[in-house]
Amino acid sequence: MSYERTIGSPCNSTAGGGRAQLDSESGTPRDRLGRALRELRVSVTDRCNFRCTYCMPLEHYSWIPKREILSFEEITRLSRLFVRLGVDALRLTGGEPLLRKGLPELIAMLSAIEGLDEISLTTNATRLVELAEPLRRAGLRRINISLDTLDPARFEALTRRRDLDRVIAGIDRAVEVGLTPVKLNTVVQRGVNDDELVGLVRFAVERGLELRFIEFMDVGTANGWRLDQVVSRAEILQAIAGAIELEPLGRLNADDPAEAWRVRGSACRIGIIPSVTAPFCGRCSRARLTANGSLVTCLFAASGHDLKGRLRDGASDDELLDRLRQIWRARDDRYSEIRFSETGALARREGKLEMITLGG
Repeated sequence: MSYERTIGSPCNSTAGGGRAQLDSESGTPRDRLGRALRELRVSVTDRCNFRCTYCMPLEHYSWIPKREILSFEEITRLSRLFVRLGVDALRLTGGEPLLRKGLPELIAMLSAIEGLDEISLTTNATRLVELAEPLRRAGLRRINISLDTLDPARFEALTRRRDLDRVIAGIDRAVEVGLTPVKLNTVVQRGVNDDELVGLVRFAVERGLELRFIEFMDVGTANGWRLDQVVSRAEILQAIAGAIELEPLGRLNADDPAEAWRVRGSACRIGIIPSVTAPFCGRCSRARLTANGSLVTCLFAASGHDLKGRLRDGASDDELLDRLRQIWRARDDRYSEIRFSETGALARREGKLEMITLGG
């Protein structure tokens, strides 16, 4: 879950950044809280080869039928329209996106969109040994890899798979082919992996990686989230700083949800995303497109807005743009900020979409 912009775009951007192709009617729409639309997460599949306990707690799922999944052409068309409305950063997600056949082809199609400054991808890395180079050639320049533990037994308990060696090999391959900076995402859970924070930082330093620690969130309803499982930003920082000297960097961008530090004596940066204890809804500029073509405006949403139906019914670009503007301008999501009531009691929204549906 990294939101830092990188210099050196794989895409065809115009002078002055990715804003030259903004929609001529109204520019970047703003929602009811004044937040602009800047980032798009695109789920390319709901399928995953892991069964991580906080994301896919069930072993068996009913997958979206193939005919209901957006085609590469449909994803590219919608992405181009989002860029016209101000989006300049796009992240491909899943399920596990590397399970989508022909993904380098989609990367190449998206890289041709004028005004799109950044295309990145979040993966579990199990297929990176074979796919890192084709993805790099197609135009991908940056990658985020989920890694919650370095202990093989714990890895198996968390993911219900025995693929830690493949993940580490995929990380090394991504570095080798130049998908940099390679960023690791670690979801921290009390009593699960909170004793590994220093070890993970040292792993990142040794390999020249960046690392983001993420407070455990109540995405969906199936994972049995409890507040006492959350390791706060302050606790994470205390655990690391007690063993490793850190230099504070603050937020690297105004809308970045993570506070950053540099490990003294190295180029390694770590970040902490305090999505529970210090919500950043006020800076959220992100929309999500599900694998079956639903536009979701919040990670904690209970539903989305169907775009695939309009696409396949023959809607014009102007009609689709109008619909995207309407959806964003009506947005007032700030779930993380209202997670707790004024009395401090937990105010969870039931019936939220599951992470496997949203794509992270």
